[in-house]
Amino acid sequence: MNKYKVCVYAICKNEARFVDRWMESMSEADTIIVTDTGSEDGTVQMLLKKGAVVYNEKVNPWRFDLARNISLDHVPEDIDICVCTDLDEIFEDGWRRCLEDVWTPETKMAKYLYNWSLKSDGTPDVQFHYFKAHSRNDYKWIYPVHECLKYIGKLPEKKVFATGMVLNHYPDDTKSRCSYLPLLEMAVEETPEDDRVTYYLGREYMYKGMWEECISILKRHLNLESSIWKEERCAAMRWIAKSYFELSNHTEAFSWYYKAIVECPHMREPYIECAQVAYLVKNWEMVFFMTEEALKIHEKSPVYVNMGYCWDHTPDDLKAISCYWLGMYHKSLTHAKAALSYTPNDKRLIDNLNIIEKKYNCK
Repeated sequence: MNKYKVCVYAICKNEARFVDRWMESMSEADTIIVTDTGSEDGTVQMLLKKGAVVYNEKVNPWRFDLARNISLDHVPEDIDICVCTDLDEIFEDGWRRCLEDVWTPETKMAKYLYNWSLKSDGTPDVQFHYFKAHSRNDYKWIYPVHECLKYIGKLPEKKVFATGMVLNHYPDDTKSRCSYLPLLEMAVEETPEDDRVTYYLGREYMYKGMWEECISILKRHLNLESSIWKEERCAAMRWIAKSYFELSNHTEAFSWYYKAIVECPHMREPYIECAQVAYLVKNWEMVFFMTEEALKIHEKSPVYVNMGYCWDHTPDDLKAISCYWLGMYHKSLTHAKAALSYTPNDKRLIDNLNIIEKKYNCK
């Protein structure tokens, strides 16, 4: 028997192709409430047919936080746990039981595993912990884009982690990100001392190949008094390094990768990303050192984004290649086999292993 009343709530626009899959995934909730912001493809009719409660709202000018707060306002007051998702996200079966197992009457928020992207074989790629399960009246959404929940309750904010609760994201690649940059620039203009939106703006500049703008805004992010989250500072340093590399300033690029490692020596990301650019300039000693250090790290970060290429065949593959060019053929063979164990049908990895084996046998 369920212990709490659970409501899934979402915003959507023109997402008919996701409705059936999403509604089935969310069906463990007591209530599913969707705020539609202008669909013209039959999304509303499909949701209603499947049993969702649908509200039609216009949000103009568009802001994600405003849309989310309108959506939250539609959740009944007697709901114990609100779970916000998007229609291109799917819970793995049994998520509600995992959530209720750790929830107590004093709980305000539950975090859970979020696979932002998955590889073609269904294994996680980009992965981190999500935060969108919360009590009914203790939160509001803030920021025009990359919105998040702000605690406004009076009692201490008790958070729990729902082991086994997994949400998988299947990004809609047909949707444009064109609104993100102006919304982020708006967010920084509204709250210029906010480290979070400043970081996201810098990252967006990086995504768009605006390298100099990325460097400038992320350096400002790092100098903000509120910029104290080491993992995010490390990420900012990594994007600065990438931008310098794209501008062909390799000295500054490697300098910033070193800074990122000092900031978060417990994360694989700065080591592997440094190894990747060192590979491009054939600095095999650096590739070897960076992969050697990365492979000493055996646990993913519980508090920040874990990039798939740091936990798949990539570290061993890079190390195998560097060892080959450094004449360490036995080590090269060991890591080539390790890399292939992740993706046994990868032709490039198979070819590399064959080349390394021949070299090792002929030495």
